[in-house]
Amino acid sequence: MRRKSLSTLLAASVYLAVSAQAQGPQRQQIQLPEGAGKEVVEATCTRCHGLNSIASSGGFTREGWEQLVSSMVALSREQATTVAEYLSKNFPEQPRPAAVLVSGPVKVSIEEWLLPSLGSRPHDPLAAADGSIWWTGMFANVLGRLDPRTGAMKEFPLKTPASGPHGLAADQAGNIWYTANAKRLVGKLDPKTGDVTEYALPEGARGPHTPVFDQQGTLWFTLQSGMVGRLVPSTGEMKVVATPTANTYPYGIEVNSRGIPWYVDFRGNRVGSVDPVTMQIREYPLPDPAARPRRIALTPDDVVWYTDYVRGYLGRFDPKTGAVREWPSPGGADSRPYGIAAIGQVLWYSESGVRPNTLVRFDSRTEQFQTWVIPSGGGVVRNMMATRDGNLVLACSGRNRVALVEIGRGD
Repeated sequence: MRRKSLSTLLAASVYLAVSAQAQGPQRQQIQLPEGAGKEVVEATCTRCHGLNSIASSGGFTREGWEQLVSSMVALSREQATTVAEYLSKNFPEQPRPAAVLVSGPVKVSIEEWLLPSLGSRPHDPLAAADGSIWWTGMFANVLGRLDPRTGAMKEFPLKTPASGPHGLAADQAGNIWYTANAKRLVGKLDPKTGDVTEYALPEGARGPHTPVFDQQGTLWFTLQSGMVGRLVPSTGEMKVVATPTANTYPYGIEVNSRGIPWYVDFRGNRVGSVDPVTMQIREYPLPDPAARPRRIALTPDDVVWYTDYVRGYLGRFDPKTGAVREWPSPGGADSRPYGIAAIGQVLWYSESGVRPNTLVRFDSRTEQFQTWVIPSGGGVVRNMMATRDGNLVLACSGRNRVALVEIGRGD
């Protein structure tokens, strides 16, 4: 396991500053309380993020802070003890919904791997065709690859510093594509050579977010600047279009069986579809004005499923009829459903607002839930993806881990 390098720390700091500007005005920085450990916390933690991140974490027990800090930076045993004691005293664990465990017929096993670059904040995972698991190291400015059979990991540095790699997609040739959230570009990594090719966004477009390939090999992606983009890899042609409604935040995106991209708007109560030829966007309002869908999954019948992060619901939108149905997530209104994936007619997603985070299974045929605790606590599972053999990969951002969920074949 390697310690943070200065370049990694600087890249993380720059990314956070850019990300904060993209999402809203920055709050005034908090002042740490006096006490043994203050100097170590200031010298260590602020290299990668502002002190507000500590205050807004919700707090942890001493053991919880120790586990979290150890996944971010390598400290001596004495320093680690001092930091954990200081943080647990001044930022104790705050009330948060407890994980709600719902029993059911399916068995799963969850294996997690701590990543080589501490504090890299893996955002999105990718289940590659060869069985490997990839991740975006946002703070470390790397893409990483794990062989779950051997545990071997390799990180690939990116060309532009502090690019904030965010979402991942793989093409048919095995190249790994990513969105550079902090640098207004889309990139392609050749895993065989480590070479990176970058494609700049058009003027006015920023915050490339989540990418996905369609059946023709065209890359579609959402942008935080209220846009959806298209990149044709064979020519390098890129085009972005604005959503019909102003001040939107296109987030998760998937392509259905007919090659039509569907996305959800995290800043409004709507889902949207994109005409793959004209790029004309059509928006579909959800019934509740407070709905804030964050991630999206499509079942084989092309029905749209979404996690309503703000209200704590799993939602279903039928494009054929326009009908919307919703189910309250087991963890309740503050459970913060986030990353989601579909395996057949079964939906899998994470609850990021409960402690520890849970993995949730919803069988759309029986409308029954089942839940499991994520061993490391999850630290917010922002995205997940189904593997070709019917399992799941997760990125546990705040725990600096990726995970493989093996699902019992009775599912």
